[in-house]
Amino acid sequence: MSNQAVHEAVREHYGAIARSLDTAQATSCCGDTPSCGCNSSSLYNVEMLEGLPVDATNLSLGCGDPVTIASLKPGETVLDLGSGGGIDCFLAARRVGETGHIIGVDMTPDMLAKANANKHKMGARNVEFRQGQIEALPVEDNTVDVVMSNCVINLSPDKAAVFREAYRVLRPGGRVSISDIVTEGEFSPELRAQVDKWAECVTGAIDVEQYTGLMRQAGFVDIQVVDKVTADDLAAAQPGLPRVYSARVTARKP
Repeated sequence: MSNQAVHEAVREHYGAIARSLDTAQATSCCGDTPSCGCNSSSLYNVEMLEGLPVDATNLSLGCGDPVTIASLKPGETVLDLGSGGGIDCFLAARRVGETGHIIGVDMTPDMLAKANANKHKMGARNVEFRQGQIEALPVEDNTVDVVMSNCVINLSPDKAAVFREAYRVLRPGGRVSISDIVTEGEFSPELRAQVDKWAECVTGAIDVEQYTGLMRQAGFVDIQVVDKVTADDLAAAQPGLPRVYSARVTARKP
């Protein structure tokens, strides 16, 4: 399966969600796969979402809260990989304040249209959205303090390129804050070829050790992974499949 085929499947999947604003589809980033740990209704503290447009909260397709774990500071520049309807960008914008700057990058035109409409509704002058792929970011070198992402890197067919790009755009000492789907074990080639499940944040996920290994190869240090799935979820795993779960990952550029 080519990288282009994966990108097209992902773009169509999320474009359809943006066009329909089907909240039933927007309740989980990984469809009906058990034990992945996704439930968008419980990802954020309720107070955090006050004042956000419904088109942003209904398009919350993540698997965690990268904004809170990023410990954002006033004046920082933040880049969101796969910004979707913009929910994490708007939450981050409140934390960095008027002197900060938020850049959201997404490859799906329908999502970008929703995000820009939400930006207009909120009057969020410190937020901008750019069209592009996370494997080739439309962002200059050494210009970002924090790179965050919410259930998106697993969708990429070239995760090594994503981490290299994140490293490139970060300033020295910059950090990453990621919520993503990872596995313990590997999917078979046959399952990897199921583009519908790839687009649902399932079969594109890779083993957590491989994931962090790619981050180290890109140059990141102090990599930490915290599993957000409880032991009870393990019993729901399907026999013959790797354990699929949501984790938060942090690291920094030296």
